[in-house]
Amino acid sequence: MALSQARWRRSSYSGSDGGHCVEVAGNLSDIVAIRDSKKPQGPTITVAADEWRTFTGSLKAAHTTT
Repeated sequence: MALSQARWRRSSYSGSDGGHCVEVAGNLSDIVAIRDSKKPQGPTITVAADEWRTFTGSLKAAHTTT
């Protein structure tokens, strides 16, 4: 799987001090790629796009009920 076309976006919850930074590429066909922005050449996790939507939807739902 080639990630050369990935457009990475840093999480809005990542701090500006360089710690705990997550980047997500959601522009790829049928998958979402996730990586540590401090190590962009390091490992990348990929998940199915529909599974990512389910995951983020459950996070948003939990956040709005607390």
